[in-house]
Amino acid sequence: MRRPLIFACGALRSFTTALVAVLLGLYLAALGFAPETLGLVVGAGLVGNAIATAVVATTGDQLGRRRCLVAASLLSAVGTALFAFDAAAARLAVFAGLGMMNGMGRDRGAAQTIDQALLADASPAGPPRTALFARYTLVQDIAGMLGSLAAGAPALLHRAGFSESTAYRSVLLAVAAVGLIQAALYARLPGAIHTAPHAGHAFSIQPETKRRVAGLSALFALDSLGGGFLASSILSYWFFKRFGLGPESIAGVFSVARLLNALSYFTAEALARRIGLVQTMVFTHLPSSLALLVLPFVWQPWLAIALYLFREGLVQMDVPTRQSYVSAVVAPTERTFALGVTGLTRNVGWALGPAASGIAMAALGLGAPLVIGGGLKIVYDVLLFVSYRRVRLSES
Repeated sequence: MRRPLIFACGALRSFTTALVAVLLGLYLAALGFAPETLGLVVGAGLVGNAIATAVVATTGDQLGRRRCLVAASLLSAVGTALFAFDAAAARLAVFAGLGMMNGMGRDRGAAQTIDQALLADASPAGPPRTALFARYTLVQDIAGMLGSLAAGAPALLHRAGFSESTAYRSVLLAVAAVGLIQAALYARLPGAIHTAPHAGHAFSIQPETKRRVAGLSALFALDSLGGGFLASSILSYWFFKRFGLGPESIAGVFSVARLLNALSYFTAEALARRIGLVQTMVFTHLPSSLALLVLPFVWQPWLAIALYLFREGLVQMDVPTRQSYVSAVVAPTERTFALGVTGLTRNVGWALGPAASGIAMAALGLGAPLVIGGGLKIVYDVLLFVSYRRVRLSES
């Protein structure tokens, strides 16, 4: 009963995260706000998400995992509902932070951290754990794709007679209602996982775990910084400016990309069984990073699309393997900490990339973000392999 419930909650959260990410800019534009306000609101949402993840990473097991999951879901619902009913920039930023609204479009936060810790605890060590993470990530990606498609709901409501602002608010309130559903579902988790095995004791992490988590966090931050240069908004802008592709064409390309992301998880799990987790992470990620270096120099749109889709078929294979690896290199009582801290550093690097990408594009040229982002990811791949290839795990 536990796994289907966690999968269901993860899917609901991924759906609403992708939906809200698309709606944020459109809703604020409908209210008449300038782009600076959008940046403020998105930044505030990411800060709230980061703070919640930090709290869960350091105190989640002591506070109780089920309690934290319910609280995170309720905060998301309340923040989103308040966001829908206000129109003052400063308060919108506060409510976005309270609701942990993630403008980047992928679920990376406190609740997902605990989901992963629970799934790791519920799965035997070895390939079954990697397979479980692969299925969880697949479900989230499919739900996220559907959430992006659902972002067209306000337009349908507007054509049905709702005012533009009312249409957006109605959808945001529906998102808040989904948050309440998540809270109710999480409250049904078995009492045995109300707290982690060491809850109630002083928070203590072994020195070796701290060292390993710090090293992985630094590498993951580098990778996510590179990923920030390659945000979907940046890549869609590049395809538009470079080849004149319209919104419909770009949407089609990105939909196929998300499908390839989802399908790749099965290959990642099979590869991890044969060559190991770190090897799977590096040997699939490195070719995708090299493809980015070539992309700015391609002159035909069909070839650029093919190269981009080749990259997307590989780039996400490190997601379930990375989650499984982090779970495997620490003790079960340290998983919430390890998953939370590594997730937090990825969020920070991810948030910094888009702004730097815009500066690089303006100063160095249209293809600069692809070259810089790909270069940072190649450095990450090499350092990860050199630093961790000799760590032997039962999953390997």
